[in-house]
Amino acid sequence: MKPAERSEFFRRLAAVDPAPRTELDYATPFQLLVAVILSAQATDKSVNLATPELFRVAPTPQAIAALSEEQIAAYIKTIGLYKTKARNVLATARLLLERHGGEVPHDRAALEALPGVGRKTANVILNIVFGEPTIAVDTHIFRLANRTGLTPGKDVVAVEKKLIRAVPAEYRLHAHHWLILHGRYVCKARKPECWRCVVREVCGYQEKYNVQP
Repeated sequence: MKPAERSEFFRRLAAVDPAPRTELDYATPFQLLVAVILSAQATDKSVNLATPELFRVAPTPQAIAALSEEQIAAYIKTIGLYKTKARNVLATARLLLERHGGEVPHDRAALEALPGVGRKTANVILNIVFGEPTIAVDTHIFRLANRTGLTPGKDVVAVEKKLIRAVPAEYRLHAHHWLILHGRYVCKARKPECWRCVVREVCGYQEKYNVQP
């Protein structure tokens, strides 16, 4: 995809949704961190169904740290890999208290040192909480980047690096959410809904005009 086409690609996404937001429910940076940890290999919808009661009982790192691993697991047992995630959430809360005064750190290395936090999760926190123009490449963005020809790559890190270089500066802050939401609801895995896609004219997908409702 040429630079002018990329610019038009994001201009169209921005026109439809000027201020995109995460679909995870949270009230504080810590709660967002927990929600993103829980969202690994799970849907935002399933996380949002599990976290209200957990956050009601334990909304802070201090409160989470006071729970047992089994207690946390009981609140999130409807989410995949809940036992491992409960262990990670508890360990993360304790490390935040030990190393960062209970605050979510504004530092990639410090974030990635937390249990259950990898590059993608760190990018989400840096973007949403701290307003950095990072792009967390998940399965939706990876698929979209390759299918459309926006920034094709063999793995998520390659796609992320290409996106950081390719996305016009004025669109970089919100690019992460535009791409995830577009991949989630329009450029779907099994059957992309090309007939209602706002970027179809600048998309490189060869079958885009053959896909029918």
